[in-house]
Amino acid sequence: MAMRSAARHALLAPPLAPGSPGAFLRGRFSPRTPGARPCRAASSASAPAAGKHLPPLFSVAPMMDWTDNHYRTLARLISRHAWLYTEMVVAETIVHQKDNLDRFLAFPKDQHPIVLQIGGSNLENLAKATELANAYSYDEINLNCGCPSGKVAGHGCFGARLMFDPEFVGDAMSAIAANCDVPVSVKCRIGVDDHDSYEELCEFVDKVVSKSPTRHFIIHARKALLSGLSPAENRKVPPLKYEYYFALLRDFPDVKFTLNGGITTVDQVSSSIRQGAHGVMVGRASYNNPWNMLGHVDTEIYGKPTRCISRRQILESYQDYGDSIIGQYGPSRPNVRQLVKNLATVCGNAKLTLHCAIARQSNHSWRRLLMQYQTLFLTSQ
Repeated sequence: MAMRSAARHALLAPPLAPGSPGAFLRGRFSPRTPGARPCRAASSASAPAAGKHLPPLFSVAPMMDWTDNHYRTLARLISRHAWLYTEMVVAETIVHQKDNLDRFLAFPKDQHPIVLQIGGSNLENLAKATELANAYSYDEINLNCGCPSGKVAGHGCFGARLMFDPEFVGDAMSAIAANCDVPVSVKCRIGVDDHDSYEELCEFVDKVVSKSPTRHFIIHARKALLSGLSPAENRKVPPLKYEYYFALLRDFPDVKFTLNGGITTVDQVSSSIRQGAHGVMVGRASYNNPWNMLGHVDTEIYGKPTRCISRRQILESYQDYGDSIIGQYGPSRPNVRQLVKNLATVCGNAKLTLHCAIARQSNHSWRRLLMQYQTLFLTSQ
């Protein structure tokens, strides 16, 4: 097959212009000044047709226990155009909770553009879950084929383990696409265990593309090791192979690929896009340092004006959100602790981080707690 032949030679091909993965890895990136307001001059990026979202040049990775509704609300207050992903929602959860779906799938309309990530290995449930989720008007539906957690890839038999069966993934993506009105995508690794050759990665992509309308893959440029490494170690120990990602751009010109893994600054995002990346997904750096990461995305990645509002204004807006959502699904759903855990990263100050850790364990009321945050923040400028 021509694609397999190309795969054998792709890694020997000349680097992509204007740079190569090696240049990407060697580049030096200027740090952000803590506390600086993200109101920098726009760079470049063309706007799409009126009424459409800008393309996913930058997206925030789906992270279990982190990219919940509360974090996404906070992220959207900082960036208008970054694409946001939900936590992974298991297909069986959606199917079994069909009378309580708002708790799992509802989101404020201001969070667009937003992608729902689902997980599962049962075709019928994936199809049913997608049909139910379609009513919530997400901008894309994504299938998790990259999580190495034992709960997912082990007992759950999905996540990264699905890369062992590209035939099934193709069928799954076909079923998902048939039950929704939006584009579909796959988030995967470059390989799993000893199935980590570039040719095997090409065969996975080729099979999914040939069996479904999938034309977008988010590629975490590390393989997953399902035995012996924790999920955290799987984000650090297997070496990054950006050359696999850039080779995919050559071998699948009709498919969009988003690069994920090892990127921690907005300058690295810009660098990879200049080298030809279709988009970049950032995980923990977007959560742990949202002000200095998300605060520069609109201007430097999309060439659009930033909101140019202070952290204090963001905090006040988030307080309004908290007022509207706290206790919506019962006395402790969501609770103060869930709403507060995102705030220390926005404050970006050691004193505030310590206060946040203490406050999460307290019984402060929501309003009283937010007032204390504002007082601490103003005195730490």
